Amino acid sequence: MSIKRLPPELVNQIAAGEVVERPANVVKELVENALDAGARRIDVTSEGGGRDLISVRDDGRGIPPEQLPLALAAHATSKIASLEDLESVGTMGFRGEALASIASVSRLSLRSRVRGAEEAWVIRSEDGGVGEPEPTSGPEGTLLEIRSLFHNTPARRKFLKTDATEHARISELIQTIAMAHPACGFSLRLGTRTVVELPAVDDPRRRVVEVLGRELTDELLTVDFEGGGVTIWGLAGTPSIAGPTSKRQRIFVNGRPIQDRAIQHALREAYRGLVEPGRHPTVVLFLEIDPRLVDVNVHPAKTEIRFRDGGAIHQAVRRSLKATLAEHDLVPSLELGGGDRGSGSPGGRGPVRPFSATAHGATASYESIREGLEMPAHPAPFLGTSAASTTSDHESKTELMPRIGADVRILRVHAKYLFIEDEQGVLVIDQHALHERMMFEQLKARIDSGPLEVQQFLVPDMIEVDAASIEAMETLAPMLDRIGFDAGVIGPRTVAIRGVPSFLLSRNVEPGPFLRDVLAFGAEQGSVDDVEPLLSEVLDMMACKAAVKAGDRLNDHELAELIARREEIERISNCPHGRPTSLRISIAELDRKFGRS
Repeated sequence: MSIKRLPPELVNQIAAGEVVERPANVVKELVENALDAGARRIDVTSEGGGRDLISVRDDGRGIPPEQLPLALAAHATSKIASLEDLESVGTMGFRGEALASIASVSRLSLRSRVRGAEEAWVIRSEDGGVGEPEPTSGPEGTLLEIRSLFHNTPARRKFLKTDATEHARISELIQTIAMAHPACGFSLRLGTRTVVELPAVDDPRRRVVEVLGRELTDELLTVDFEGGGVTIWGLAGTPSIAGPTSKRQRIFVNGRPIQDRAIQHALREAYRGLVEPGRHPTVVLFLEIDPRLVDVNVHPAKTEIRFRDGGAIHQAVRRSLKATLAEHDLVPSLELGGGDRGSGSPGGRGPVRPFSATAHGATASYESIREGLEMPAHPAPFLGTSAASTTSDHESKTELMPRIGADVRILRVHAKYLFIEDEQGVLVIDQHALHERMMFEQLKARIDSGPLEVQQFLVPDMIEVDAASIEAMETLAPMLDRIGFDAGVIGPRTVAIRGVPSFLLSRNVEPGPFLRDVLAFGAEQGSVDDVEPLLSEVLDMMACKAAVKAGDRLNDHELAELIARREEIERISNCPHGRPTSLRISIAELDRKFGRS
């Protein structure tokens, strides 16, 4: 079989397969061209899921009539002229193949009028064949109409989804691009309905809120960070508005919406322990970086990029989000009489103040709580030495604890929940979740300074595990050493435990079943490059097993220590699983329910 040069129309159709996967890709390319042309207003129309018509109108600089044929030619562009330009791309588009590729699989009409010109000109193309420019009427700017998309490539057309699905993708795309360009107005009409109408604004926060939903205004924390060669601005949602999908996560680099695994990982790490597994935080981040330090030419659709120093970007994103979250009180408010747990707004919108409880005009800080019980200046690292006793059936389900400090009492309900006053109302604390977070943070602090203390056995303890767990032992061995397990494989399904973390023994946790759970978890994760997230998960398992349980009764000293040390622990608003450790019933909510508002 001889080698042949492909005809231009086939080359363009192959390129279209890379650039134009579906109607939303067409809209993306056309809208990005409009933005590069300096548009202040872009109006998009789609019919038949984009198959029948895609129309993009802008008020940009326009294209001179003599350059209209070049606009539809392959690899013709005004945006780059040299390799140096390609290495520092600052425009949304740059390859010069989008219009040629789109024209090869559609019937295209391009009308444009340069600013200040007396008339507009139009050029038409069908299946890649380009006509001559003709004078016509029309406003300044450019109008592109794409009809009968993929009509000459029926296989491609067959893979498109329903009109509703394709329109949903176009709608999401327009709203995403609009977030990064608040100075430009956008509209989107699908069939006969206008579904997006976003006027130009001078406040980027306002544009983001308009897209995400105004009801989230009070739940979005401003991210403002500079370091590691990158400037980051954006909005980070409180844990209480985390959703079931990542739909409300947007990342932009130099105004370009992108998908990047390293940034997504940094985002997850920043929220680790603040949202429950399976939930996704709301985050919109805008990264500004020297274009020479990022390669945008690694994906035909320009949705993926490559950073010269991805590690620095990962660290900057994680640090910026963690710092923002740490500055705010993330305790969710509980709305009485409706709403899911934690569905309300976080109580407080500023730096977390030291806790104080006010009763009958008196204020008791944590220090006064400690002094009231004559607690030591430096409490023991972990509460108690074993799980507290469980409430018996004949004991009261609700118990008013003795005063601690100045007229401050704690109400304990069903040996699960603790009620205590704070400056904004009533704080309801889950004793297990709070203790779990406390132990998790203390374990992290301990392990950062060296491996946990090991209690050696005189006679090894043997456990039977499955083959996948045996295989996981090799990967997990360094981590097991760090958390205090001295264990090794001695048979096809047998692991010998020669030593265990002293901490687990002190909390009456059975080491054999725990190690079996750790190995099973490691087997599920498979081979991992970064062991730190895995370590965090295992420390979480240790903290959960060792923490006091619902139904365990704490003595007065343990209870006071739990409350007193609450302010000292990072991310105390949530347990390591992401469940809230506490909820707040605001005084305003109580007034409302009692008709005092």
